[in-house]
Order: sequence, then structure tokens, then C-alpha cells
Amino acid sequence: MCAKKLQKKVCRDHGVKIDGNNIIMACGAAGALNVILKSILNPNDQVIVVKPYFMEYRSYIANCGGTLVEVCTASDSGNCFNLDIAAIQKSLTAKTAAVLINSPNNPTGRVYDAETLAKLSDVLLQHGKSCARYPYLIADEPYREIVYGTKVPPVLSAYPHAIVATSYSKSLSLPGERIGYIAFGNEIDDKENLTAVLIWATQVLGFVNAPALMQRAVAELTEARCNVEVYASRRSEFKKVLDAAGLKYIDPQGAFYIFAQVPKTGSDTAFSDHLKKYLILGVPGSSFAAPGWIRFAYCVNENIIRASADAFKKAMETWGK
Repeated sequence: MCAKKLQKKVCRDHGVKIDGNNIIMACGAAGALNVILKSILNPNDQVIVVKPYFMEYRSYIANCGGTLVEVCTASDSGNCFNLDIAAIQKSLTAKTAAVLINSPNNPTGRVYDAETLAKLSDVLLQHGKSCARYPYLIADEPYREIVYGTKVPPVLSAYPHAIVATSYSKSLSLPGERIGYIAFGNEIDDKENLTAVLIWATQVLGFVNAPALMQRAVAELTEARCNVEVYASRRSEFKKVLDAAGLKYIDPQGAFYIFAQVPKTGSDTAFSDHLKKYLILGVPGSSFAAPGWIRFAYCVNENIIRASADAFKKAMETWGK
């Protein structure tokens, strides 16, 4: 029932025509990713992941017998943390089962634009023709609805062998509520068998199915989303705090994180420990395969964000001394 009601939304968001059979309800994006990887991976298959990436990808891939292959993103200032298509192309092999992307990205807030996705699609199609195996493009999209002055381009219409995993815990501000879905287009290879295996993997992994009560709830909320303006206001306030403290950062296009550069006098873990002395919590970038950076979350009340200004200034003044 819920999958059928989601049909209209997925078709609109991704520019495709599908029916409810192309949508499988999941226990959040994490559950969806584990189901997808369990379904498509053979032992020692490779999954290309672009850095920085959500740290749990490592475990998801390893648990399904796969090998994670890290690829750097673009590093030039104007294009920082965008997909490096040439680097991805060099990493493709006959063992490549999938490329996993996350947009808006956790931790950077980067949104991969339509032109970049089109180039990635061309590379994956060329590779598939050359080795008779088309890698899946897995798009982890729990933050799709949380963007600032931009839109997340459609993935299912950009590449025929794409699979989307998403979650309502972010789009409806329901942290801890494990409800989401898997979606794919009609042109994907062996659609009937893929559907059957995804359902089987859901059962084998112990989910059985997504929570029935929450399926009924989100079925009535397919067009709803959280108040993004609240996140935008918090982002603005937090940027003022970091600017005043002298911390450089990537301006996030989506999600609710800011990825800041660690001042050049120590490691990201040491800087994170230093900030704790001033009651500031940040996750070291090395946890996301990006040493030298630190991730802050701004999904807190604006009064708390503004009140942190003095703590950030004092932390920066005493850092390295």
C-alpha cells in the first residue's frame, strides 16, 4: 500500500515512470543499503565509494562480503568535494559491482549536480559495455529534501542501473524512526529477479519488512517534508559563529552539517579533543576518510548555536598553545 502511494513522488523526483513494484519499503536508509548490498554483491566484489563518506559504509560492505574501494573527490577550491569522474573511471574493474554516492553528502553537505551525474553515467555505461557487467549506481539520499537554494538532481533517470535508498527520519525530522524505501527504474538489469532478491534479502537480514505502523503513517505523508527554513536559519547562524572564530569551512548545499578545516597545528582528533574542553562536539574528519577536517552538526536550537560563539573563539585562541 505505501509503495503504491510513493509511486507518484518517486516518478516526480527522479523523472521516471514506474509502478509500486519498483519500490520496496525498508527500515530506513541504513536498512535499505544493507538490503541492496546483500542482494547485489558476490564475495570480493568491489564497491567504489567517494571520500569523504559516511563511516558505516565500511561495515555495510564488509558484512556482505564486498571490498570497499576509496576514491578521492575533487580538491580544487571552486569544485571542492565534487565527484572526480576521472578518478572513479580509473578505479573501475571487472569486479566493480557498484558505485555508492551520497548527495547531499554527509559530512560535507555537497550536492552532486546533474552535469556531473551525466558524466558519471557515461563512464559507467562505457565500462559496462567493455566488460559485460554494468555497475549499479547506489544513491544514498536521506537528505534529499533538506537543501538550500538548489535541488538534488534525479538519479534514476540519469543512469538506467541506479538504485535509490532513502529515509524519512531526515525528511520528516523523525530521528531514530527507521522507515524508508528502495527504488529503481524499469530499465535496470533483470528487474524481476532483482526485486525478488531485494525482498529475500530483507527477510534474511532479519527486517522481515519495514514497520507496518510507520508504513501506514508515511503513506499519508508522501508530499510532506520538514521545515527546511529552520535548518537554513540555523546554518546561517552557525556560519556567523565559525566566521567570527576564524574557522574555514565548506558552505553546505544540503543536509545539516558543516565540514570545517582544522587549523594547521595538529590533527583532527587532537582538535576534536581540544574542543571538548569548551563543551563543543565535532566528529574528526578521519572518521569519514578525510583527515584534517572536522564535522559539526547544526540541528540544534538557534539560541544554543549563538551561545557557542564565545566557546569557539576561546578554543581557537588557545589551540596549539
